[in-house]
Amino acid sequence: MSKSVVFEVDVMFGDCDPAGIVFFPNFSKWMDASSLNFFMQCGVPPWRELVKTSGIIGTPLLEIHTKFMQPATYGERLQIHTCIVEWRDKVFIHEHRVQRGSDLLCEGRETRAFCIRHPQHPERMKAIAIPEHIKALCQ
Repeated sequence: MSKSVVFEVDVMFGDCDPAGIVFFPNFSKWMDASSLNFFMQCGVPPWRELVKTSGIIGTPLLEIHTKFMQPATYGERLQIHTCIVEWRDKVFIHEHRVQRGSDLLCEGRETRAFCIRHPQHPERMKAIAIPEHIKALCQ
């Protein structure tokens, strides 16, 4: 298990459908933002800095699973609790728990990989072994 980091989101009117309920893709957008925030809060430099020092361009999403329990609407403040529940050689599993106070609204799990530009095909990405110094910052 890793550190747990909280990312807050203020739900805006434009985040909602005509019924005033948060449009479901916005949860994915917020979990993606929380993923980057997780690494920044753990002390990992921004991707634009890592690309210069180690070639790492980011942690693209490979797979996502989302379960919705309760709706949210505009005017509410949500907390996204993010941690890494599993480290593998080249991928990790991010877990997100979207809450409104103590109410659990949504759970998401993402499989992501640390990637560089492919040496022979720069237009493509290549997964690399998770750098130990990054792993250490997150635990």
